[in-house]
Amino acid sequence: MNLSFAYGSAAASFSRCAVKMNFKDEVNVDAVAQDSLEKLGYKQEMTRSRGLVQILFMTLAIMAVPFGLTSPIATSLIGGGPAVMIWGWILVSVLTQTLALSLAEICSKYPTSAGTYYWCYRLASPRTRLLASWINGWLTVVGGWTVDLSVKFATAQLVVAGAGIYYSEWDATALQTYMIFLGVTAIVGIFCIFFNRLLPTIDVGPHLFIVAKIPIACQIICACWTGLGIIVISICVLAKAAVGRHPASFALGNFDPSFSGWTPGWSFFIGTLSDQELNHVSAYTFSSIGMITHMAEEVYNPSEILPKAITWSVPIGSLTGVLFLLPILFTLPDVNTLLQVSSGQPIGVMFTLIMGSRAGGFGLWFIIFGISMFCSMSTSCAGSRATWAFARDKAIPFHRRFSKIDPSLGDVPVNAYALSTVIQVLLGLVYLGSSAAFNAFAGVAVMCHGASYAMPIAISLMDARRDMHDAPFNLGKFGTIINAVAVLWIMFVTVLFSMPAVIPVTRWSMNYASVVFGGFGVISAAWYMINGQFYYRGPPIQEEPTSSSGSSALDSNNSGR
Repeated sequence: MNLSFAYGSAAASFSRCAVKMNFKDEVNVDAVAQDSLEKLGYKQEMTRSRGLVQILFMTLAIMAVPFGLTSPIATSLIGGGPAVMIWGWILVSVLTQTLALSLAEICSKYPTSAGTYYWCYRLASPRTRLLASWINGWLTVVGGWTVDLSVKFATAQLVVAGAGIYYSEWDATALQTYMIFLGVTAIVGIFCIFFNRLLPTIDVGPHLFIVAKIPIACQIICACWTGLGIIVISICVLAKAAVGRHPASFALGNFDPSFSGWTPGWSFFIGTLSDQELNHVSAYTFSSIGMITHMAEEVYNPSEILPKAITWSVPIGSLTGVLFLLPILFTLPDVNTLLQVSSGQPIGVMFTLIMGSRAGGFGLWFIIFGISMFCSMSTSCAGSRATWAFARDKAIPFHRRFSKIDPSLGDVPVNAYALSTVIQVLLGLVYLGSSAAFNAFAGVAVMCHGASYAMPIAISLMDARRDMHDAPFNLGKFGTIINAVAVLWIMFVTVLFSMPAVIPVTRWSMNYASVVFGGFGVISAAWYMINGQFYYRGPPIQEEPTSSSGSSALDSNNSGR
């Protein structure tokens, strides 16, 4: 009895000691991160509450692989069918890994929520860095707004597809789809703002593990939901296969580009990359891997954790996509039937035909719908941080208001979130006038994010990567090749996302992404002439970098901000 009591006391003492040590370690890590942030020129305003698991799950939630691969199935089928879906996905995954590695390297040296526009400022020469950071910052912010808009609107269209399972005769009007979009936006906003302060605590053995805020909990739930959802969908479609099963030659090799009108090779890439009707094809799924860099000031050890999360997310997402796609391709219904769905979103019809019942189809649809909601929460969270960071550097109108943090709601940049939401709601009104013009926003999201990622990588390349020699996550002798492939890949993707999915082109099938992209560029340039050239001084600099590019000079206008 005494021995039991002594053992229990020792165990309790060890538990308390472990908790204290864990807390002490976290405090030390936070202190180092805060000191590093101050050297980059910023004060610590956010609460650091995210570890590797949470930020990795957030990246995967933004990717939302099953949602990103099923929602664009119409475009993939038009582009060529099963071969485009599976081999295009693998090809995009391999090439995107070069981008992930390139971003991870720069992020490890400059881990701040300002992200790529800060990197441009630090890497470019004094003569060009101010304009480079301004252009990149607006690319980043517009990319965040439009990717969040497209995810929420695609979720609204997914709701229409789900309703169509039981009400096949219902053809949603543009206004009805827009109202559903507003509902999705409201639900996501409630979770991201009003539930952000809750700090659920999980007792794990002798350690006290803080999961942190609701969005983080949502990301963990999202990971479980996605993993279990893929298992459930795979088992159900393979077991039921009401419309029959295809041989491997069809699932892995069937390629029919006749629906697109393009030549076979071009049709393959159109089906893999092009983004029509808000469809999130392979490249779109990976287009926002850099968004988590805007969470840097909420991560415990960002120089180490963010690069790991960025680089690991691509192979994990790629494997997830393969495991999800294969069962669907082996049980795929007739392509013509799927392409004849009036809403342009055949996912509900596809699952219903495979399962042989409306209930079965709705059950699988609901899994995808859940993933899309989690994705919306994560993109909204990251996008609001990008807006807040750019406002903090005085680049957005009324920057003092939009750069405020609300401590009463758990360090949420409420004003920046509200600005992002209002702009999305206003942009959504375009859908009421022209769905073709509105669909361009999804392509613009990819083009803006891609360009914002390519700029710092290209600047570093042109300077022979001199600033990267001391990056904690270093690509070494392969860095030049990896960076070059990443930049070339982004350039190619940008061209593809400007192309229509089918030819001949009509006013309804035209891809207006390049026009909208240019329009945002004109607005950014106009604001620079009106305000930016007088008030924007770029991100603050407190520490002189060592680079022969000329960026080592301390900008006296920025010091002490």
